[in-house]
Parts: sequence; C-alpha cells; structure tokens
Amino acid sequence: MLRRLYDRMLALAGHRHADRWLAFVSFIESSVFPIPPDVMLIPMVLADRARAWRIALICTVASVLGGILGYAIGAFLFDQVGRPMLEFYGYTAKFDQFRATYADWGAWAVFIAGVTPFPYKVITILSGLASLDIWVFCVASVLARGLRFYLVTGLLWYFGEPIRAFIEKYLGLLFTIFCLLLIGGFVVIRFVL
Repeated sequence: MLRRLYDRMLALAGHRHADRWLAFVSFIESSVFPIPPDVMLIPMVLADRARAWRIALICTVASVLGGILGYAIGAFLFDQVGRPMLEFYGYTAKFDQFRATYADWGAWAVFIAGVTPFPYKVITILSGLASLDIWVFCVASVLARGLRFYLVTGLLWYFGEPIRAFIEKYLGLLFTIFCLLLIGGFVVIRFVL
C-alpha cells in the first residue's frame, strides 16, 4: 500500500498542477497522511530549479497549516480521530514513547520532530492533546519545517541531480545528527559552562 502511495506522489510531482498537489500532500502529511512531501518536493525542485524557493515556501506553509489541523485533532478530537489514526498507521508506540518526554521538551519536541524522520503528525496531535501554547507550536513548526524543506531545496538547487540519491538515503540521519548536536550544545551550556 505505501509503495503505491509513494509512486503516486512521484507521478503527481510531474502533474501540471503539481504546486497544488504539493500543498495538499504537505498539508495532510502533517496531520493524517503517511508519505512525507519530500517525495514530491525533490523531483519538483530538480525539474524546475528556477522555482525552487517558491516550491519550498509552498511546502513549508502548507505543512504548518496541516500541523495546525493535527494540533486541533489532538486538542478536540483525540479519542474520536487521533487515537484511531495513530493505531491505523502503527504509530501508537512512537506516540507513547514521545509522550513520556514531551512535557520536558515542549517546543523543542516540535522542532526536533519537524526536522527528523520522526512522524510529524504524531507531534502535532500530541501538541494539541498536551495543550502546548498554539503560538509556541506555530513558531516551532515554522522554524522546523522551514529548515527541513529549505535545506533540502537549497542542496538540490546548488548541487542538482547528483545530490538526489544522497538526500533520499541520508536525510533522516543528517537531521537526527543535527538535532543531537543542537541538544548536546544546550546541555553543555546549561550544565557545564
């Protein structure tokens, strides 16, 4: 099932209304859809590098707006929609695992989930369920999703096709390392210096 969805996203990247499809996929991925928008973002940027920054903007804005929908699901419809959806996608264990540390991290949890391979929809729903301040959630989401999509776009714009396989293979690992270094820096500042 996921492979068919992935292939469909690649096909939509070449559609004449690809911008609209990218916005739609970015929006629903943040709250209910299992395939990340990078699947469309990467081929769209490579196909038209002159529009790269516009494509990244569409992806970022739609993703944050979709995140607000995920937040609302967590805040108002968790038992009716959020929990069944997490169970359907097999994210219950990730949700429970992340929920245990969420109270300590708050906005940082949103930021980290927004740039790493951790399913962003899990954190959007959890943020609503935990009643994280909506403005804090939005700022963290804009920063995280913007960093993720603009960094990918920047690499594709600069290096072109040769970087594609590298990004598709190692993007999650690179963002995870970045977040670990960021957290490590804060730990050093707080407890060592």
